[in-house]
Amino acid sequence: MNALEVESVWKYYGDFPALRDIKLNVEAGSTVALLGRNGAGKTTLLRILAGLSKPSKGKVRVKGADARLESTRRRIGVLGHGISLYDELSANENLLLFGRLYGLPDPARRAAEMLDRTGLDRVRDGLVREFSRGMRQRLAVARVFMHDPDLLLLDEPFTALDDRAIGVLHTLIAEIHQKGGTVVMSTHQLREALELATHVALIQRGQLAFAGERNQEMLQDTGWLYRTYGES
Repeated sequence: MNALEVESVWKYYGDFPALRDIKLNVEAGSTVALLGRNGAGKTTLLRILAGLSKPSKGKVRVKGADARLESTRRRIGVLGHGISLYDELSANENLLLFGRLYGLPDPARRAAEMLDRTGLDRVRDGLVREFSRGMRQRLAVARVFMHDPDLLLLDEPFTALDDRAIGVLHTLIAEIHQKGGTVVMSTHQLREALELATHVALIQRGQLAFAGERNQEMLQDTGWLYRTYGES
């Protein structure tokens, strides 16, 4: 069974088609780099995959189930432009809250583990409103991995991360991959994305211009994909 099935998805904002007839199947265990220029439709597609936005036409299934079902959304981890943290809570309290929302059997243990892995254990009781942008982003990464999701959706995940945090994120993504989980990431940082990716999907003006395995040409020359399949 495919981990993710996108069936003829369209998304309109008024009369404007932000997504046009997107068809994409993603096998379990894949890491897909979702690429495209600003305004191509990447974030819109990720929100639909996450069940946060309803397509105007078409369907999205996660392991055969509707992406908008609550039971399906509990199996998805999302890291987007909005970091989705509570400023007036501490780092530990944020993770405890999300752990309980996901019904984890021991959210305190998992929160402690993720704070340690993201290098935030020393500020576990610090209020998030006092954190730097980089610390907030690391906490958001910890939140996304709290419930060990089957499907991970990342929108510009490397933004504001320092080298250590990028290394942590690489490791966590690799662990998801090794467990048979699936990752879809949108980013402008092509080198990092292509090194992690097993597959690539390129969106141009709301349409899927390319979907397939990541090849050696893409690794050797990050501009190759845009020159080969991009807009003229």
